[in-house]
Amino acid sequence: MKYVFLILIPVMIMGCRGEKAQADLSAQEIVDRAIEVAGGDRYRESAIQFAFRDRDYVSFRENGKRVLRRITTTDTAVITDSKIGNAFQRLVNDTLQILPDTTSNRLANSVNSVHYFAYLPYGLNDRAVNKELLGRVKLEDSEYYKIRVTFDQEGGGEDFEDVFIYWFHTETFRPDYLAYEYHTDGGGQRFRVAYNDRSVGGIRFQDYRNYKPLVAAPIAAIDSLYTAGKLELLSVIELEDVRVDPDTF
Repeated sequence: MKYVFLILIPVMIMGCRGEKAQADLSAQEIVDRAIEVAGGDRYRESAIQFAFRDRDYVSFRENGKRVLRRITTTDTAVITDSKIGNAFQRLVNDTLQILPDTTSNRLANSVNSVHYFAYLPYGLNDRAVNKELLGRVKLEDSEYYKIRVTFDQEGGGEDFEDVFIYWFHTETFRPDYLAYEYHTDGGGQRFRVAYNDRSVGGIRFQDYRNYKPLVAAPIAAIDSLYTAGKLELLSVIELEDVRVDPDTF
């Protein structure tokens, strides 16, 4: 028994150290792990294509810049909206359109938003992103790291005042839940629950059930509303025909 006890001591110590290391992870370390298990460098090195609500979306790198594209096909035209770095352009049947800055900014934000959610958690290491660990919480019988995300005004886009909350599973590091508070179009809050988790070309993609609160509460407390059944299902966010290629399409 003495020898068994001696063997168990280092095992127990190693187990405690592992638990402590897991508990002591910073917000940045949690996001880094989440990005790595979701696809890591493949996000940057791959061209990605998917369909969402009758439109096609493509992202790839060209001349060192990330291109985010949305293609809308109607009976009379093919409209291609492209966000190239910080610039935006619209082609209608391959003819460049001259647009007011306000229209260009609105369209660029619309294109960027769909791509941003599609590739989560990849965008959480952009330079304008600030991350704060709020602690560990339990949701639907699993434990999560709860992280608050805000944005610097410089580089944070027109919606830099928006606030996001992410719930990362403490074992898989999947962002199974996310919420955000926005200020455009009258403002509001949303809570998303991930489902249909799948890997395509080494990158993980998720669909979401999209909820809004039935009662007012701070955005950081919206998970409590979800647990209490005080959210209303608004829509589902589903990516279709997802393709990943190490080269551009």
